[in-house]
Amino acid sequence: MAECPTNMEVAKENNSILRAFADWARKNSIWLLHYCTGCGAIELPPTMTARFDMTRYGFAPMATPRQADVLLITGYLSLKTLKRVIWSYELMQAPKYVIGFGSCTMNGGHYWDSYITINRLSDYIPVDIYIAGCMPRPEAVLTGMLEIKERIKKKLPGGWLDYEKRYDWYKENQRKILSDV
Repeated sequence: MAECPTNMEVAKENNSILRAFADWARKNSIWLLHYCTGCGAIELPPTMTARFDMTRYGFAPMATPRQADVLLITGYLSLKTLKRVIWSYELMQAPKYVIGFGSCTMNGGHYWDSYITINRLSDYIPVDIYIAGCMPRPEAVLTGMLEIKERIKKKLPGGWLDYEKRYDWYKENQRKILSDV
């Protein structure tokens, strides 16, 4: 005669089913916060619309950082803008990811020698993926987004863990550059 499962066993089984469903939903419904700081933002509309249609891959725009999973930085960053990007990043709930568009987020791009433009975004917040180009094509943008989706699916740690571990280092870099702003 088979024994009936206990309430605890049923709860564990239901919990694992709910967790699996939540993981599936999380990787297939990724909300993006577009922080359009420069000319790279011009590639977002084609990525969203019919030809490339990022929504068929499970990506949708979000208006506030508290609900967003991915922060898209799409161009050069001035010191004033960096302050707001950091604020938006810190408002996001973990797990959170950052995608840097184009050469401006990597090395300052055309503005590398400007006194008001930062040259390396990853010194101030962790960047999970950089998409190279000036301006990256919609295909490259989708490839970067799909890479983030794959990281979520495989439960790979994101840059937010590094931000938590090395918080003092990031804050010191932020203080150095933002002290005059």
